[in-house]
Amino acid sequence: MHIIAVIGTGAMGAGIAQLCAQAGFNVRLYDVQAGAAHKARDRLAQVFETLAGKGRLTPGDVTQALANLQVSVSLKELHDCDLVIEAIVEKLDVKQAVFKELEQIVRADCLLASNTSSLSITAIAQGCQRPSRVAGLHFFNPVPLMKVVEVIAGLETDNAVIEQLMTWVNQLGHWPVRCHDTPGFIINHAGRAYGTEALAILGERVAPVQVVDRVLREAMGFRMGPFELFDLTGLDVSHPVMESIFEQYYQDPRYRPSVLTRQMLNGGRLGRKSARGFYSYPRSEEAQQPLVRPTCNPPVWIGAQEPEDHRALANWLAGQGITLDNASIPGADSLCLLAPYGLDACGAAQAFGTDPARTLCIDMLPGIERHRTLMRTPVTHTHLCDFALALFANDTVGASLIEDSLGFICQRVMAAIVNLACDMAQQGIATPADIDRAVQLGLGYPSGPLAWGDALGAARVLNIVQRMAETSHDPRYRPSSWLRRRVGLGCSLGFERSAC
Repeated sequence: MHIIAVIGTGAMGAGIAQLCAQAGFNVRLYDVQAGAAHKARDRLAQVFETLAGKGRLTPGDVTQALANLQVSVSLKELHDCDLVIEAIVEKLDVKQAVFKELEQIVRADCLLASNTSSLSITAIAQGCQRPSRVAGLHFFNPVPLMKVVEVIAGLETDNAVIEQLMTWVNQLGHWPVRCHDTPGFIINHAGRAYGTEALAILGERVAPVQVVDRVLREAMGFRMGPFELFDLTGLDVSHPVMESIFEQYYQDPRYRPSVLTRQMLNGGRLGRKSARGFYSYPRSEEAQQPLVRPTCNPPVWIGAQEPEDHRALANWLAGQGITLDNASIPGADSLCLLAPYGLDACGAAQAFGTDPARTLCIDMLPGIERHRTLMRTPVTHTHLCDFALALFANDTVGASLIEDSLGFICQRVMAAIVNLACDMAQQGIATPADIDRAVQLGLGYPSGPLAWGDALGAARVLNIVQRMAETSHDPRYRPSSWLRRRVGLGCSLGFERSAC
């Protein structure tokens, strides 16, 4: 492919055009709005000069990239293109009309692609004379920096078309991931777990937004907390996507949106763009949970589901000079420190046979050397909470205290992310390798969700979702068959067909 047309010259269309022009392709810019394509070319000229000023392009590169950009004032001028990429408004009827008109203009071997983020490629191609050449090319903003592109096959898309587009995306210097036509494709689909589970945590008043964001950043390594991310994207974008995927999956509870974001959207609290969302902007310095000087120094009795967690806690506490209660039954004055998976503090106290008023739980999923999350029962003595929070926050790692919740914060969010990715693999939306690569590149996660599940322990993740499903009776936590079967076989979550 040599001549590429981009229809629509907004942020996405201009970004695609920039990437193509810098990669050496001849690019035709077209926009139905008069003068918009010329303005986009002028803006791109400034972008090229800026990149040259930073040493990322040579003067010759700038000259060539500008020469590669041409403005077309009519769709008819696209007759000799090898590929046309549509990046216009997210309205199905408008996209369908453009593709039908293009079919009357372009050559029979010209490929037609949509940059849609939420609409069905099969539906867009409906009514085309040759739907076999219609595919999805979903770039992410900012296009030059986001190195992943979803290559989406509709029901009628020819496999040879997908192969051509995969090769072409590689030539751009980006990573193509093959995907079947499904709501949210790969990245927007996989991203539902992070935000929706955080909203469920907030809706249950487990912890305020600042604590949830801090815990997930510092304990699990996310670049941004979920509420920071909502504010960056804008709820006018995020909430409709949540509602759309929920409806397209026939109200599957796994994709359930939150009434909180609907209320905020109705109230105009969109995030950074409205100066107020989950945070107010400009954002003030984040206040930490206050530490109260403890009035006691009790011995600590440890109850852990996994022996390695018991050893890690015992070693760490001993290093802090804490007296350990090593009796089989905790003493009357001991703090009962429990390390459960998938349980709330009340359930853990019952499982370990401890007094709920002297029970605190700690999330050992991230390990003791990362941000520590403590969880109390509704009746845990305040002086024990003060003691434990001061103890575990007494170094550079930090700690947070949350209200009672199934699975803390990290366990809930990570199990939701891994379980949803397993469901996507089970549905065959993409290969396990492509799911991991797409999510890591597109969402900026520290790891792909399936590989992350293996690193955290697939059996442990399964245990978390099973217990949450059994206790809450909420079908959103039902374990994926992909997860359950591979744990039973002792296989990696990335395992497909060959023997373990």
